[in-house]
Amino acid sequence: MNSNTTTWVLVADEAIARILERPADGGDLTPVEELTDPAAHARNADLRRDAEGRRAGSATHNAQPGTSHRLRSGASTTSSAGEGEQHLEAQGFAKRVAQRLDEALMQGRFDQLHLVAAPRFLGLLRRELGKATSQAVVGESDKDLVHLGNADITQRLFPPP
Repeated sequence: MNSNTTTWVLVADEAIARILERPADGGDLTPVEELTDPAAHARNADLRRDAEGRRAGSATHNAQPGTSHRLRSGASTTSSAGEGEQHLEAQGFAKRVAQRLDEALMQGRFDQLHLVAAPRFLGLLRRELGKATSQAVVGESDKDLVHLGNADITQRLFPPP
């Protein structure tokens, strides 16, 4: 590795994106920045329960029997809406992370990039990266390692020779 080359590693899932830097001396990765999607932390069971409650309550409140204000299929609406919201939030988070990486590359903060992300999020991220940032990608791994320590991530990506 050229000592003038700055290598960043993005380790991400649909809720957390950790940007790490590989030291020139080859030691353990060091933290640069962390981005989070607060909505992702709350969306699983709570989002589905909340969505179901809003739909059922608002559609039937003050509705008279036999009127068209009744819900026809609440359960299927809720589950598909929950999954749709999850996907839109993940897309939005991928876009935010990609924009941050694009900005950092334009500022000359890194030269090379490794992407390590859960498979679905990696695909979303690839689509959102700018052309220059995509060209800076020197390695990819479709693994969810976001909760591992920096030393463990270093060992997996850059094993000693």
